[in-house]
Amino acid sequence: MKFFVIATAFLLASPSAFGAQAIIGRAAVVDGDTIDISGTRIRLNGIDAPESWQKCRREDGSEYRCGAAAAFALDEFLTASRPTRCEQVDIDRYHRIVANCFRADGKSVNAWLVRTGNAVDWVRYSHGAFAADQNTARASRIGIWQGRFDLPCEARASRSHQGATC
Repeated sequence: MKFFVIATAFLLASPSAFGAQAIIGRAAVVDGDTIDISGTRIRLNGIDAPESWQKCRREDGSEYRCGAAAAFALDEFLTASRPTRCEQVDIDRYHRIVANCFRADGKSVNAWLVRTGNAVDWVRYSHGAFAADQNTARASRIGIWQGRFDLPCEARASRSHQGATC
């Protein structure tokens, strides 16, 4: 019995990757793939959303701010089921927590963004974890897949006059 109690207590307090506890709270959207929970900046793992300044083209050729659209969509999605829980998998070069995040109802935030065409599967980091979600969005021609767009990593590189490393 004593072992069971100790094991149960360990599982309940068990930290996620890198010895960090899960981060849980009300998420504020920074951009389409970054949120803030209680002052902790969190980059969503394995995905890449258009930058807030980035523009895309619809099928009819009209331009729209796809980065801003992704951020607004993320805010609506998170607002529908609070709090948000993020499980750390890394820390990036900007000292942000890199995490897989979930709404209170258990839905993956990362997968939802890709499945709705508000982000792409960043295979370099996801190793294809969101490939099926991306295929769904592309086949449905929703979000950024409704027309033409530059991959977010290519748009950042072009804006900074550097080579893309996607």
